[in-house]
Amino acid sequence: MEFTAEQIAQLLGGRVEGDKKAIVRDMAKIEEAKQGTITFLANPKYEEFIYTTGATIALVNDTFKPVKGLPDSLTLIRVEDAYQCLTKLLGYYDQLSQDKKGVEEPSFVDESARLGADCYVGAFAYIGKNVSIGKNVKIYPHVYIGDGAVIGDESTLFSGVKVYHKCVVGKACTIHSGAIIGSDGFGFAPSSANNYQKVPQIGNVVLEDYVEVGSNTTIDRATMGSTVIRKGVKLDNLIQIAHNVEIGENTVIAAQTGVAGSTRLGKNMMIGGQVGIVGHIRLADGVKIAAQSGVGQNIIHENAIVQGSPAFNIGDYKRSYVLFRSLPKLREQILDLQKKLEKNES
Repeated sequence: MEFTAEQIAQLLGGRVEGDKKAIVRDMAKIEEAKQGTITFLANPKYEEFIYTTGATIALVNDTFKPVKGLPDSLTLIRVEDAYQCLTKLLGYYDQLSQDKKGVEEPSFVDESARLGADCYVGAFAYIGKNVSIGKNVKIYPHVYIGDGAVIGDESTLFSGVKVYHKCVVGKACTIHSGAIIGSDGFGFAPSSANNYQKVPQIGNVVLEDYVEVGSNTTIDRATMGSTVIRKGVKLDNLIQIAHNVEIGENTVIAAQTGVAGSTRLGKNMMIGGQVGIVGHIRLADGVKIAAQSGVGQNIIHENAIVQGSPAFNIGDYKRSYVLFRSLPKLREQILDLQKKLEKNES
């Protein structure tokens, strides 16, 4: 794909300084860019690289003022916010590079399944009975979609994704390779014979619109009802969401976090990596949980920030940690005082 500086400026609402017909074919970081690539400068810490970059085009803020000469081959596109415009440009580039349509062979699409306009189904994909797939959906090779599942418009399922029966994926969702939507919840009832009887998991999983699920993340189906991931939620790789969990709108969760069954997470939460959250609790809107924390009880105050295992107020945690690190020294001081007291008593 080739784009001129003029075309990019029109897309971003920017202004060209230099050669309007300059052509780029790829994108690159400013310190690694070569001829034929476009780069950007948004953080002043990287300004030194713009004076030596090999890029053909650079996105810069309107306020950027060079303090020395720029490379003769460099064309600038001035925009209001270079970083936001880069995000828009990356999205446009990604959309064009993945603009696939049609059904590849071999693949299996049940005759009762409904595919919307301009869909792509990759080789070795399986689409079961009574599946409903919206328009412009991308289903990459080796994807499994079980009977009665629903995939909304503009969604993308990358290679190896598994969507179990009766699960629902909203519009404009992205599910990355290896993710599993709708596997059985971890439900076992102890019996009198001192073993465990599996509890059938007859519910489903519902992903609302604009949800992103990272690679190898698993979202278990509900025992009854639905495990619900609300609109705009972003899940990193390697996350476990248990049965009947509900995650509120626009909450983001980093890798290796686990949320146990029937817990309700509020909206606009931020959860760090390797966090463990027990089942059957409620966390308020806007709560932030630091990495490697363990949450074992309700958090009722909105916008609270917690850390530790068990997790508690982050300010209290930091003060406690200072004392914790001082314990070896305090112990030595106490032992020294004890020796002095014993010596005086003798």
